[in-house]
Amino acid sequence: MTALNSKIPKGSLFQKWTQYKNHQNLVNPSNKRKLDIIVVGTGLAGASAAASLGEMGFNVKIFCYQDSPRRAHSIAAQGGINAAKNYPNDGDSIYRLFYDTIKGGDYRSRESNVYRLSEVSNAIIDQCVAQGVPFAREYGGSLENRSFGGAQVSRTFFARGQTGQQLLLGAYGALSRQIKLGTVKLYNRHEMMDAVIIDGKARGIIARDLISGKLERHFGHAVVIATGGYGNVFYLSTNAMGSNSSALWQIFKKGAFFANPCFTQIHPTCIPVHGDYQSKLTLMSESLRNDGRIWVPRKKEDAEANRNGKLKANDIPEEDRDYFLERRYPAFGNLVPRDVASRAAKERCDAGFGVGSTGLAVFLDFKESIGRLGRNVIEERYGNLFQMYEKIVDENPYENPMMIYPAVHYTMGGTWVDYELMSTITGLFVAGEANFSDHGANRLGASALMQGLADGYFVLPYTIQNYLSGEIRVARMSTENPAFEAAEKQVQERLEKLIAVGGSKTVDHFHKELGRIMWENVGMGRTETRLKNAIDLIQKLRAEFWKDVKITGKPDELNVELEKANRVADFLELGELMAYDALNRNESCGGHFREEYQTEEGECLRNDVDYKYVAAWEYIKEGEFRLHKEPLDYEEIEVKQRVYK
Repeated sequence: MTALNSKIPKGSLFQKWTQYKNHQNLVNPSNKRKLDIIVVGTGLAGASAAASLGEMGFNVKIFCYQDSPRRAHSIAAQGGINAAKNYPNDGDSIYRLFYDTIKGGDYRSRESNVYRLSEVSNAIIDQCVAQGVPFAREYGGSLENRSFGGAQVSRTFFARGQTGQQLLLGAYGALSRQIKLGTVKLYNRHEMMDAVIIDGKARGIIARDLISGKLERHFGHAVVIATGGYGNVFYLSTNAMGSNSSALWQIFKKGAFFANPCFTQIHPTCIPVHGDYQSKLTLMSESLRNDGRIWVPRKKEDAEANRNGKLKANDIPEEDRDYFLERRYPAFGNLVPRDVASRAAKERCDAGFGVGSTGLAVFLDFKESIGRLGRNVIEERYGNLFQMYEKIVDENPYENPMMIYPAVHYTMGGTWVDYELMSTITGLFVAGEANFSDHGANRLGASALMQGLADGYFVLPYTIQNYLSGEIRVARMSTENPAFEAAEKQVQERLEKLIAVGGSKTVDHFHKELGRIMWENVGMGRTETRLKNAIDLIQKLRAEFWKDVKITGKPDELNVELEKANRVADFLELGELMAYDALNRNESCGGHFREEYQTEEGECLRNDVDYKYVAAWEYIKEGEFRLHKEPLDYEEIEVKQRVYK
């Protein structure tokens, strides 16, 4: 049985990464040219890793299912990226960023990994500035910072409301340079279908050319998975519609443990659901909480009148407004962490104070900030976000408060990795949102971009080299190897099985139904009864899917329905694991809120005696998983109840 070994270096927390780099094994330039690395995913983690490894001299193949690496979902990130530069001179430091991240994750992340993340954060900003990323600047020319949730300092660097896009363009430029030089080969419109394991080591992948439908075999001395999170298991989320969990689920079935799958993030500032025919939700950046104030009517009759279209937000007097985050959390106000803000909004709506036609919305109001700073300042900071909101909702947010409601946004869980970002499969590395390592039970805003670029630019180039130093005598393997043949055959049989069902219901029908089950039972509020119900419903839905899904076309051609069906089949298994994990964790922490375990004030009630561990699940067979535990030990952090009051 596989045992967990996190490979955390010995010694002081503050010296672990330095000591690791000082003593790691290296690969000389001539040997690098003999080694092949496969990178799956071209978001910030994948693009930066491939560009860095190509620059170092390795031979890299990089795969994305989109037509261009620039369409990776990292492009959708809006608000910013954290770093401990302390430019505003407001008391920030590497340690404070580390502490805020551990605390924000409700003490469910690995201390050594989080400190390393904080330690390399400043180098990310230098790297991106050198690439020409147009970060916002103060009048004097220095880089500007703003605040994000869970911190009392301003440490977030930003490019208006499109930071992810600008960072991805920087990484894409670095990647394109290596493609031009020939160290990296790009395979766009290709989707990874399975991993190939030979003698216990990752040695390649099976990929599908999405245009022709042809299956391809690709060898690598090491494989890096950087395919993002699995939030689309809920159907409606802020993720791109193509974002999926399939690469993670494929390696899970091959032996890579899945850690903390129930840790999903609900983002508090999203445009509310408008109807039954939506295919995704739209994020309104957390940065808006710097200048926007969140409120609901203080009187239920005012909330009801608003829901019925009889009372507008601007007609509710100031004394009849409840700025509930400022009331409940005076020390942090509207900038409490995402899980805290989301639950507070849900509580107000559940209590009958929600607004909008559905009652599932709260107001995000900029009137005070516009009066204090002027409309031109707000427009400079958030103009593209305000424009996007107006296009979707057909209401001017400069004149009327925005309406927002929590929605699925990010997944803190992911493939279990050690300190080197290697999974329980030797030679298989996992980077960015696809792994579990840095955010515990709740990610702080502006830390996803930080982790993706930290893993790609500043961690993997060291750790993967340390591993590959032992592979320099391994010759490139033929893809005629029986392991490649068996993996390809298994993929082909699965695709043919999906086509052969010949049922009557669309893939989207099953995906929507799964999303409804997940949101109602494994969403913001969870109970033992609802989680058990979810498991039962998912099992029945999965059985129905394999009996009655309708997929037109053939496997050996462009077939979007087949692509979706393959991904939804994986979601139908992953959803069950998420419910099992949530059922196992009899506590509330971060984004995992078991309603049976809460304080008198409605806050998370952790159980550090029994659940201060990483839950790493091993795949046994469909619907059967084995739990492994990695204890979480803290050397420099005092574990205590999170307080943002």
